[in-house]
Amino acid sequence: MPEKATLERAKQDKREGKAPSTQAGEFVREEMDHIREGKHGARSTKQAIAIGLSKARRAGVELSPPKKGSEATRRNAKSAIQRSKSKAKPSAKRSAAVLNALRREGHASASKPALARQAANAARKRGSRSLKTAARKAVHTKGQHAHTA
Repeated sequence: MPEKATLERAKQDKREGKAPSTQAGEFVREEMDHIREGKHGARSTKQAIAIGLSKARRAGVELSPPKKGSEATRRNAKSAIQRSKSKAKPSAKRSAAVLNALRREGHASASKPALARQAANAARKRGSRSLKTAARKAVHTKGQHAHTA
């Protein structure tokens, strides 16, 4: 279950007319925080992001299923959207099993270098222009301390 603050930030984004992916970003951020705090882990950065997106879908963010991805992944995403509309509670046994499995995973997947690597790889897949834009944004958001280093 997402935290109240996360839900509120996502609702605020929706009120401001921001894209569903921006609204979902709040849930991904929460997931990264959970992994860093040690609540649970993730096998990879991609998995951590996927968990956050799944949470967003269950919370009612109208995110479309991934364009690329297996049939099962797309089906799971669609069913999460359906469940959010019907307000059906997930199985307690299944939730506990998933959490126990995630607790056995590592925590490095939410580290800053891992996230930077993931972002760079995603940008590279989108093309050189996207990579340049991402790099420019990184320079702007690094802060003075990182510039001097």
